[in-house]
Amino acid sequence: MSITHDELAGVVDLFGALTPEELTEALGELAFKQGQEVDEATLQADIDAAVAAYALVEYDPLDTEDDPVDTEHAPADDAASDETETLVAVGPTAFPTLPPNAEDLPHILDYDRRSVDRERLAKQVTQRLAAETAAATTDNDVARASKLLDVAYDIETWATVETDDIRSTLTAALPQD
Repeated sequence: MSITHDELAGVVDLFGALTPEELTEALGELAFKQGQEVDEATLQADIDAAVAAYALVEYDPLDTEDDPVDTEHAPADDAASDETETLVAVGPTAFPTLPPNAEDLPHILDYDRRSVDRERLAKQVTQRLAAETAAATTDNDVARASKLLDVAYDIETWATVETDDIRSTLTAALPQD
């Protein structure tokens, strides 16, 4: 089964966010509906490539770093969240597109639709971009810096964040004509 980044994002978008295992299962169901073979190594490589390209992004719904403590609305100790792992959500470079037969997946799979805290997701993605920018500029990786510069513009369109400092760093790392 071959699937594009935008189609992966379309599958994830049907559910709001998925665990990596749920995404793999959804893609397996999709391949079955399309009468195609499933190669889990290829699917994982496609997912990894989409994450590297920011078409899909990792989302930690429990990341409360820098969040103020809200003791009034904090869950009771025995009411732990069922979201205990990182999820995959639609990223800033994606144009979610449904692959053939994907519209049936919510009826086939028993996954609840998850809502994503867009501000938290944007912050997490911007932090990742900043870290990758630092690595690319330290390594003098011009090709990666160029791709990250495009992502910086995409993030500003996708979320209400400013990436001026990141863009300045990346622009300075690129050869000037």
